[in-house]
Amino acid sequence: MRYFLFLFLSLHLVASTLHLATSTNPSRLNPILATDSSSAEISGFLFNGLVKYDKDLSAIVGDLAKSFYFEDDKTLIFKLHENVKWHDGEKLSANDVIFTYNVLISPKISSPYSANFRFVSSVEAVDALTVRVRYKEPYFKALEIWMMGILPEHLLKNEQNLMNSSFNTKPIGTGAYKLAQLEHSKNILLEAFDGYFEGRAKIDTISFHVIADPMTRFLMLKSGVLDVGSIEPMQYERQLNSGFFEKFNIYENISQSYTYLGFNLRNEKFQNPKVREALSLAINREELTNILFFSHAKVCTGPFLPNTPAFNENVKAPKQNIQRAKELLSEAGYDAKNPLIFEIATSNSSDIRPYAAQILQHQLKEAGVVVTLRVMEWQAFLNMVVFPHKFDSVLLGWGLSPTPDPYMFWHSKSDKKGGFNLVGYHDAKMDAMIEESQSMVDSKELSTLWREMFAMIANANPYLFLFIPNSITAVNKSIKNIEPTPSGIWHNYIKWEK
Repeated sequence: MRYFLFLFLSLHLVASTLHLATSTNPSRLNPILATDSSSAEISGFLFNGLVKYDKDLSAIVGDLAKSFYFEDDKTLIFKLHENVKWHDGEKLSANDVIFTYNVLISPKISSPYSANFRFVSSVEAVDALTVRVRYKEPYFKALEIWMMGILPEHLLKNEQNLMNSSFNTKPIGTGAYKLAQLEHSKNILLEAFDGYFEGRAKIDTISFHVIADPMTRFLMLKSGVLDVGSIEPMQYERQLNSGFFEKFNIYENISQSYTYLGFNLRNEKFQNPKVREALSLAINREELTNILFFSHAKVCTGPFLPNTPAFNENVKAPKQNIQRAKELLSEAGYDAKNPLIFEIATSNSSDIRPYAAQILQHQLKEAGVVVTLRVMEWQAFLNMVVFPHKFDSVLLGWGLSPTPDPYMFWHSKSDKKGGFNLVGYHDAKMDAMIEESQSMVDSKELSTLWREMFAMIANANPYLFLFIPNSITAVNKSIKNIEPTPSGIWHNYIKWEK
């Protein structure tokens, strides 16, 4: 009897670990500074916002806030859960929310997320667990901006330089998991937080393996070293056998992201709209999508995603027209003796984008355009090319919210250090439309204006909108309680078991 009791206890004391991969080292594990995908993904396990989207992406529900309501169209009240603790055991309070807001609007930090809070006039504590937010005017994203992770005042109130703080590599959050180990280029270990307010996650540990090479990640997934991993369409169609599908479940849905070729509009050659239109007409988006994705993607036609109120179904992707492209280039002063020459810069963090760059290079050659390629490691790409704006063009992608915010990407004021208007798009009419949209609370009027913006941006060609990939995720069948929804599979990860 004693032996069986010992065996039972031993089995239940064995820690369960979920093995994942990330392509790059996270730059800052701080939700207000997490601008790269690795930092954002890992921070999501460590921090909570006041609210979040529900699993169907159809409504905003409470997270750290157990309830919320509008007193009027410019005043929002949040009631916090009573039992939320930081990973160090301190209790969450309204002061943490106020502190996070003050950090976001501080000139001492450079965060693209700060722009979301430009309509907030004040954030104050009604009591220890109640926050009142006043807005300067009605704001269509009044709730959504509070999905931003909340920071601990008690740890950071005396921090002089948050941009370079040790907190960014030793974060303390309220999330279901806490950071246990951070080894750059090796392993990032998260442990389930016993004091999590929604209940302890059932899987004890999450291990992020930092693997830059996409093929290595794929081989580790195939061999079962990784429990969850993304699969590229070519891998799915050509490189998996029946044995893999016996071990893994596949979940596929359209991603909340798109890939684009963005032109540096500060560069004189790209300021001519005829050049941008010519490049758009010189590429074959259907061919690009079919080669890279088979049937697992769709052509992107503009800056907002399908199945959102901002999508304009009347805007179609341009059809390839090499003759017209050459005519436009000639009108702009380019010909066989004086060809348009530019570089496409991208990252090797995905094995799709370098291939996409090669295809674009080949397609543009048909119109007499000479394209050179530069493929870089992700962090170097961001720090040396993207954020300093030292590029001709970049092949990049955006992951978007179901409620788009054109200000972050398309307003002139977002063309700044740390801002997401990377290509330097400036248009006074667009700025005015965006500013008008910010205070719209009538959903039909807002949707109409968004669709006008969609057409205007698509026609201006600051980006060549390329494709919207499907998200194909393989999950080891040993992981239980997966519930696929429009938001994906991660909404209930604290209930997963292994």
